Amino acid sequence: MSVLFLCRGNSARSQIAEAWGKHLSNGRLIFASAGTFPSREVHPLAVQVMAEVGIDISGASPKNFTEVPKPIHSIIAVCGQSEDECPNWPGLAVETWAIDDPVEVSGTEDARLTAFRVVRDQLRPLVEDYLVRNEGDRQLDSD
Repeated sequence: MSVLFLCRGNSARSQIAEAWGKHLSNGRLIFASAGTFPSREVHPLAVQVMAEVGIDISGASPKNFTEVPKPIHSIIAVCGQSEDECPNWPGLAVETWAIDDPVEVSGTEDARLTAFRVVRDQLRPLVEDYLVRNEGDRQLDSD
């Protein structure tokens, strides 16, 4: 089963969600992420906060939803904008997780870093719940 995390820029939220999915499922599901209007690069603070939990996304790059390999079995929009702009794949429902965009937070470096950590920490239990709902009682990676 393949899961696509979708957001507008594919520079933070969807990249973090994809990384959690890959890490927690141990390859039992296929995860990808994309944007409706992809940014030029994954946000450096997204890379940093995932490195803090031992997950390396430094090699990731934003991509357009048209570049994602098919078939896609499930789409999760991690922001309201991407749900509104979500491509129509017949027969697929879009699940929405309304996560604030940490890229839009201004202020000190500490304030911005905190916003990225909050998003990272919000997404993990959502991904865990998704895995439980879609994998049954299989054991999740506890790292």
